[in-house]
Amino acid sequence: MHRSIAFLSTDDLEDYFVWDDLLIEPFAQNGIKVDVISWHAKQINWSQYDAVIVRSTWDYQLHAEAFVAKLAEITEQDTVLINPLPLIQWNISKRYLQTLASKGITIIPSVFFDSVAISDIYAQFDHFDTQEIIIKPLISANSDNTFRLDHASLMGQAGPLSNIFSTTPCVIQPFLNSVISEGEYSLFYFNGEYSHTIKKVPKSGDFRVQEEHGGELISVTPDELQLETAAKVLAALPEKSLYARVDLLRNSSAEAGDIWQLMEVELIEPSLYFNMDEASPERFVQATISYLS
Repeated sequence: MHRSIAFLSTDDLEDYFVWDDLLIEPFAQNGIKVDVISWHAKQINWSQYDAVIVRSTWDYQLHAEAFVAKLAEITEQDTVLINPLPLIQWNISKRYLQTLASKGITIIPSVFFDSVAISDIYAQFDHFDTQEIIIKPLISANSDNTFRLDHASLMGQAGPLSNIFSTTPCVIQPFLNSVISEGEYSLFYFNGEYSHTIKKVPKSGDFRVQEEHGGELISVTPDELQLETAAKVLAALPEKSLYARVDLLRNSSAEAGDIWQLMEVELIEPSLYFNMDEASPERFVQATISYLS
């Protein structure tokens, strides 16, 4: 039995909704003490913990190299990093979507760039035959530097867009209106087993679904096709994970038909929304015990 674990967090979560505290009591009932430690903390003896679970490290994208170095430091000590470092390194850049697509996973149509000029961005309207596109950094979280653009807003924001993406690797996708009309679905898996699903709907006038941006969360039951899609994603991952969040959007375009497409598979620090399913904290705890054994 593992008796002590650490949740890896960050220094300031004042503006975020964090639900990991719901895990502390069920872990304690199973004889496991939890400490919450910022990934910025210095001189921590990580070997005192049976495992270090990456959780609310929600500023890592601002310091990606330092973050990976910290995870490597933890891995070098006598403890278990979860999710494991190779899986996190694979997942940290959205280029992993290309790898999944090559394995037959249906992703939202995407074009990847190491850097782009405004003309490159503009060309994607024709490339995707769409009136709206999304552009976001390959390393990002919480919709940071994510832009929804039509022709007019692209030209109106040309300066900020150029400042960001002339030096920042990015992905450009067609904007799927289903994120507004229906919502984004997140399916949660613990140690490979299905746990629960929520739908996230943006507030009026926005396209960002996160709570921090006013999004509404709704507990839902996934349909069989969603479950099949998510299962294929999990099967295509390069390594076993303790936790995975599979984010899906419906694409009902004439080209796509009516299918579920992968927006992201989150393996680093996704919110697992334990508040949305009262049984999910205990499921996570038992999944952790099983994973470590």
